[in-house]
Amino acid sequence: MSGAVSGFGMTSQRTRTRMIERLREQGIVDEEVLAAIAAVPRHVFVEEALASRAYEDTALPLGFSQTISQPYVVARMIEALLAGRDDLGKTLEIGAGCGYQAAVLAQLTDEVYAVERIAPLLAKAKANLRAIRQLKVRLKHADGQLGLPEAAPFDTIIVAAAAARVPRALLQQLAPNGRLILPLGAASQQLVLIERRAEGFVETRLEAVRFVPLLSGVE
Repeated sequence: MSGAVSGFGMTSQRTRTRMIERLREQGIVDEEVLAAIAAVPRHVFVEEALASRAYEDTALPLGFSQTISQPYVVARMIEALLAGRDDLGKTLEIGAGCGYQAAVLAQLTDEVYAVERIAPLLAKAKANLRAIRQLKVRLKHADGQLGLPEAAPFDTIIVAAAAARVPRALLQQLAPNGRLILPLGAASQQLVLIERRAEGFVETRLEAVRFVPLLSGVE
């Protein structure tokens, strides 16, 4: 592994280990999820000027009014999706951003599809994933509210932007027994886990969060 990927100083393995310890202290208990986050060098995905802050438990700006998600929130969402399952199965990420969360997801399943509506961010995600030799993730420039019908159905859908309501297309693309997690709301947002069961869609509301809004169209 190259020095750029393995890191040194504020991006060293020791710094990454401290981040994992903090996640444990905050209540993340799934060792598979913790191992997946530990395996991904977050400093590769942030702006170079912010690399020294890569392993802080905070969202960081990416440009284009977007952010790389807080490690705790990434861990919390994935832990809720994985609970009681062997793996995530075929997974769709809405809002690939810089590619960080997709790289974490790819530690837990062999099929990850990620869509991003902002073309320069998608290019950045592709470059970042190449830098860590993560070839499992299939990226597409598309409107996330429409999902990815050509690859549906999905066992897991994770949305990295807040919606006022659950996009119908995403519900339609969820496989039987599949799970979808997303932040719902505008000024006040809450993580919501949706499971597609035989009797219909079942919602579980989790904690309050803060995400950028889910927008339509591409740019």
